[in-house]
This record gives sequence, C-alpha cells and structure tokens, in this order.
Amino acid sequence: MRRAFIIGAGPAGLTAAYELLKQADDIEVTVFEESEHMGGISKTVNYKGNRMDMGGHRFFSKVPKVNEWWEQLLPMQGSPASDDIKLNRTQEWKAGGPDPEKSDRVMLKRNRVSRIYYEQKFYDYPISLKWETFANMGLVNTLIAGFSYLGSVIHKRKENSLEDFYINRFGKKLYSMFFEHYTENLWGRHPSEIDPSWGAQRAKGLSVMAIIKDMFGKLLPNRKNRHVETSLIESFSYPKLGPGELWDVTAAEVERMGGRILKNCKVVSFSKNADNHITSLTYEQDGRQIQAEADIFISSMPLKDLVGGMNDVPAKEAAIAAGLPYRDYRTLGVLVPRLNLKNKTKIRTVSNIIPDNWMYVHDRTVKLGRIQIYNNWSPYMVVDLEHTVWIGLEYFCTEGDDFWNLSDEEFTKLGIREMIQMGLIDREEDVLDSHAEAVRKAYPAYFDTFAEIDTLITYLNTIDNLYCVGRNGQHRYNNIDHSMCTSFEAVHNILNNISDRSNIWNVNTEKEYHETK
Repeated sequence: MRRAFIIGAGPAGLTAAYELLKQADDIEVTVFEESEHMGGISKTVNYKGNRMDMGGHRFFSKVPKVNEWWEQLLPMQGSPASDDIKLNRTQEWKAGGPDPEKSDRVMLKRNRVSRIYYEQKFYDYPISLKWETFANMGLVNTLIAGFSYLGSVIHKRKENSLEDFYINRFGKKLYSMFFEHYTENLWGRHPSEIDPSWGAQRAKGLSVMAIIKDMFGKLLPNRKNRHVETSLIESFSYPKLGPGELWDVTAAEVERMGGRILKNCKVVSFSKNADNHITSLTYEQDGRQIQAEADIFISSMPLKDLVGGMNDVPAKEAAIAAGLPYRDYRTLGVLVPRLNLKNKTKIRTVSNIIPDNWMYVHDRTVKLGRIQIYNNWSPYMVVDLEHTVWIGLEYFCTEGDDFWNLSDEEFTKLGIREMIQMGLIDREEDVLDSHAEAVRKAYPAYFDTFAEIDTLITYLNTIDNLYCVGRNGQHRYNNIDHSMCTSFEAVHNILNNISDRSNIWNVNTEKEYHETK
C-alpha cells in the first residue's frame, strides 16, 4: 500500500485526494491543511449567519470533466432568473423557512452583472458598446478612445509588458481609463513592470473586436450556439451557501472514502535523499513538529514555501523560489440597511438593490479595489435578505506593508470612510455590523524572479515523486477549474507511472480560456 501526502485542502488538493481515492485502492491519502477551513481562498466565511466569499468565485468552465464533477457533488438547480430565486428566498424566510445549513446542497444558476466604478459613474464590465457607455464617457473621450483604438490596430506594440498587451487590444485611452490604475492597485506595480503572460491568461480573447463580435453575435438566429469569450459570459453556477460549500462536500466525500484530512497542520519542511527523492515531510500541530514518511507528494502550497522548506536545493533555483512575489488582500464585510445606488436595470431584485455581483473600483481617490454584493451571489448568503445588504470591500496589499498591518479597527474605519466618500452610504451610523478577513498569498504575481520560473520548474520536475498543482502550487493565476485540471493530470500520471510532468504544467497555457475565478 502506497502512501500519498497532499499539501493544502483547496480546490487542487481536495480534487487530487478525491480522484486518487476514487480511482485507486492501493493508495492511502492524507491531506494536510494549515487552517481549519476547506477550500483555501475559495472558502466561505460564516459571520453571524452572513456569508463572505473570499474573492468572488464564478463557477463556469468549458472543460466537460469539471462540469460533470461539479454536477455530481452539487446538482444544479434553477435557471439564470436570479430575481425569482431571490424572491422565493425572501418568502421562505418570511414564513420562518428552512435553516440554510440544512438546505439542499445544490448549485444555483446566476446571472452575471458586473460593472466598473469610474469617476462616480458606472460602466459595464467588460466594457460594452451601449449608448450609456458613450454618454458616460462624453463626446470628447469617446472620440479620443475611438482614434486611440484605431491607432493600436494599425501600429501593434511588441508585447514586453502587460501595458503593451492591453494597449494592443483597447488603445491607450481605454487602457488609461479602465486598466492602468486598477492593475497597479491590484499588483502594487505599474502594468509596464508586469509580464504580459498574466494578461494572456486572464483575458484571453478579450478585446474591442471581441466585444463587437459578441454584440452582433447576439442578433444572429443561432445566437445560443455562438462562441463566447469567457470574459463575456452572462451566467454562471454558484453553490447555494458560497464556494466553500463545494469543498466542504468534497472533504466529506474524501473522508467517507477513507482519506484523512488533518486540519491546523502546517507543513514546514521536506527531506530529500541523495537521489532527489522526497522521503518525508515535517508538519506543525499543537506546537509540536511531527515528521511523517510517504511515497507520493502532491503540493498546492506556495512554490516559495515548498522550495524554501527543502534540503539541498541548488543556489540558483533556491534564489528564484525565494524571490517569487505574491499579492495579498483584506476584505471587510459590511452590513447596511441599503446602498445609495439605484437599480436602473430591468433586473428585479429584493428591496430593489442594484443587481451587480461585484463592482471594480477605478476611482483613484480611494484604495478600495472591488466591491462584492453577497445578496446577489446567492440569496442564501444573507440572513435578512429583505432588510439588509451584505457587501464585501476588497483591498489589495502585500503582507507586512502598512495597509496589511492596520488593526481590524483601523481597517474597518477606513473602509466605512471610503464608502461614505464614494456615496455608497451617508454616514458611519448606517453600518449595522462589520467583519474583517485577511488572505495571504492570494495572487501569485508575474514580476521579479517570475521571469526565471521555467528554470525552477525544470528542477522541480527532477524530483520523481513530487507533483505541483493549483494556483500557488504552480505560481500561476489558475482559477478553480484550472486548479482542478492540474490535479486531474497529476493523478493520471501517478496511476499510469508517467514521469513527464509537462501535461500538469501545461494546464492554463492553451489559447482557449476556461474561467471560474
């Protein structure tokens, strides 16, 4: 009986555990999770019954196996008519309806609505070519944007940076309005300093021309069968109680099939022998360090920590791993009776709140990066759906910087102050309750030693019993389905004794983009 150790109970780690147990009867599986929550950054935080999604996770994929996997664990319910679901949810609670903890475990079908907040006006995201867009921009900016885009079509830049990537697809004017500041806020670096491969992964196929094609495609008779760029999807699936529900269900299945999940166990080091073969790992639990041996190691922990915890790593590869950058964030959940934003769309919502799932903040006068409206992700995320709006204010930072080191009280005051400044609420007294969360290494970044990551990957592939999966496990901005696919490939290699790791690393490098978030 072989023994497999899996580091991390996020999407990649739990998928690997589930697939190994389902397909093999000669492998013992143990999952080590640093926290007490399942799902990694895809967890759901429950604060007094109001739930927070750490990052906003859309469940949408063009990979059939991923969709089948989700459907098996959380069957689909409902249609994209989100307003009907919301109204039914309100009626349930008025009648003293079911405890959401005991509700059926299902995926809801949700409408996607997201916008950009720029100069106190709202723009569709991705940018649409509606009359409202041009009216908000004004005649002068519209003309400048149009000629700027034509210029980018005629004179293509060599794509040495993310700035080049965006300008080639949108022109300088739209880039400066809708990409430059937000990207710098997100990464803490100007787009001119960021590798263009980040844009290639996150915005494959998205451009002004793609938006125009999509707009006219909706007018065709066979519009339901048209190709849609993933960034332009209009609906997605979502677990009833937030993304963490899927991973709680998966974890329960892993344990039912005989796997072990050790919570609050932080893996701190690995021992390799002279043949570059990992023999054991050491983890911390209850203040003690415990060493354990295994035959197979599947890691979704950050590459920086993985390599930093290994013995006898060559100096060059060790330096690359040590220099890999990350971006962290803090989220403030804020409960208010209402928002000062009118619903001017045709989508019905409870209490007539705006229908957005989230809003990107491009306002250069605030630090706020994005706003989630949890009511609109799932009506089961909010205790009093009819009388309260539960939102998440997301701020990007780097662990150890001044913003990260703000106390929860200071962070809360700042978030509420910016809500007032943006006109979302009138005064501090409008806030009924709040809750702060922080997430480390949420976004693997594409600068500094990332340029040499192929050298590090080549070295890691020489370790015959190590498989790197997931977002942080590959230092790649993978989404949920990407992360799951890396584990599908890793399990396939393990069960078929395939030593080549290229299929695992090649997930999310193809031109077609599969997106969840």
